[in-house]
Amino acid sequence: MTPIRSVGFVGLGIMGKPMARNLLKAGFSLTVASRARAPVDELAAEGAAPRESPGDCAEGRDAVITVLPDSPDSEKVILGENGVLEGASKGAVVIDMSSIAPAVSRKIGGACEAKGVDFLDAPVSGGEPGAISGQLAIMVGGKKDVFARAEPIFQALGKSYVLCGGHGAGNTVKLANQIVVAANIEAVSEALVFARKSGVDPQVAFEAIRGGLAGSKVLEAKAPMMIGGNWEPGFRLRLHQKDLANALTAAKEAEVPLPVTALLQQIVTALVVNGNGDLDHSAIARFIEDMAQTTIRGK
Repeated sequence: MTPIRSVGFVGLGIMGKPMARNLLKAGFSLTVASRARAPVDELAAEGAAPRESPGDCAEGRDAVITVLPDSPDSEKVILGENGVLEGASKGAVVIDMSSIAPAVSRKIGGACEAKGVDFLDAPVSGGEPGAISGQLAIMVGGKKDVFARAEPIFQALGKSYVLCGGHGAGNTVKLANQIVVAANIEAVSEALVFARKSGVDPQVAFEAIRGGLAGSKVLEAKAPMMIGGNWEPGFRLRLHQKDLANALTAAKEAEVPLPVTALLQQIVTALVVNGNGDLDHSAIARFIEDMAQTTIRGK
């Protein structure tokens, strides 16, 4: 099993850029490509080699990572003209760390294997802070031996990485994760709005709740943002909208009812339609605030 030493990285957005930087810090030889030129130039100044296209970025690499917004983007960048698969060498590993539909991951995996290229779908959880700190949770779908080969990459990027099953399993688990996160954020929103309008300081409510059964990583990360009225994106609301839509589609295929997820998707869609799509997903609280005619942060 040839060790992975050289990596191509495509997609240098909020998540991708710090992830690529962590691979550089870990000593990997890195080529980078992205739609925006600024992050390519930034990483080039730190030691990465810039490339003009996904295919060029993949050429001669042991592995290629993609971090992209949605299913059509992964299909185009990996399978399209001058895409990753055109440049990837036989025996290379394509690791799509985008959060996309499981069915699309299975399609990409089949196309890669038909050309002698290994494939893993490996979406992540942890948002921008986790990407910066290298503390992401990574959910992986693919073959066990390919997963083992990619472990040094996952070690550089995450605090945990779990092989969940075959192609598409990583994204199935990621969608399950997003259901839990959205429901938790919405519950925190309701609780803090309820506290505020009932005359209790939301900060006091947060301090009291966090030590009990209701304590959670979502509460710790998002309650302070809601209390401060800080919607600076660590994970954009429009991306969570996409994830919930993908969850509902996948659940329909699996014949699984997701009634709460359907409601959450409608709440998030309403927020996006009203211009909140580029805010952090903690801005789910704004929907509850508007209904209650109050704000968590107070006056």
